Amino acid sequence: MTDYKAFRIELADKIAHVQINRPEKINAMNADFWTEIIDVFRWVDETDEVRVVVLSGAGKHFSSGIDLMLLAQAGSQLGKDTGRNAEALRRTILKLQASFNAVDNCRKPVLAAIQGYCLGGAIDLISACDMRYSTVDAQFSIKEIDMGMAADVGTLQRLPRIIGDGMMRELAYTGRTVDGGEALRIGLVNRTYADQSELLDGVFGIAREIAAKSPIAIRGTKEMIRYMRDHRVDDGLNYIATWNAAMLQSADLRVAMAAHMSKQKPEFAD
Repeated sequence: MTDYKAFRIELADKIAHVQINRPEKINAMNADFWTEIIDVFRWVDETDEVRVVVLSGAGKHFSSGIDLMLLAQAGSQLGKDTGRNAEALRRTILKLQASFNAVDNCRKPVLAAIQGYCLGGAIDLISACDMRYSTVDAQFSIKEIDMGMAADVGTLQRLPRIIGDGMMRELAYTGRTVDGGEALRIGLVNRTYADQSELLDGVFGIAREIAAKSPIAIRGTKEMIRYMRDHRVDDGLNYIATWNAAMLQSADLRVAMAAHMSKQKPEFAD
């Protein structure tokens, strides 16, 4: 497994623990972060032993968002020509978007475990995850508005499907901070925990449940959920019919049914 500068990766019990590992910088997203996360999730996608991902941040905070030094560096490279500046900035933004698209497009479920700060770009990141869990005292904020810009790497596109359009607009326009309790009420997180230790215990417990299921069934379920974001119901029904015409021939179906009838725990191949 590759050694990363911005991440620490562990694989155990079919669960990949992907941890942002810059605690001394509040896990700010520097240049290494944006390039390495694509490689990390390519590895997750291609490694059959990995069935589910837990994404967390080392130290007291999940992440303070994009490293301001990175923004300053991008600004310093601008010249006098507006058109060329715009083209360069657009390429940069699309590259950053690709980093979180890698999380969203991952075939395996991704569970975010959030404590402390989850600000700006970190909201973009967790919006690309399948589920989110936090400590009660976690602090969420779409901070870009306070920096004089619109969030541009996924929050405004993905978050309305998670917390609803009206609430997303309120948070995006005001930049106000939401704690774990309110995050639970508005549906930003599925569950809250008293502290970081309980958070990780709880999230890894859910991850183990998912990892014990048929990886073929999990793959199909995630694919159908993602497909329905951009398609009509009849399109989705047609797609699942075609998909399951192949997938129902998997040995996993027979293994699951036999285990259910014998009241034993099924064991699925990677």
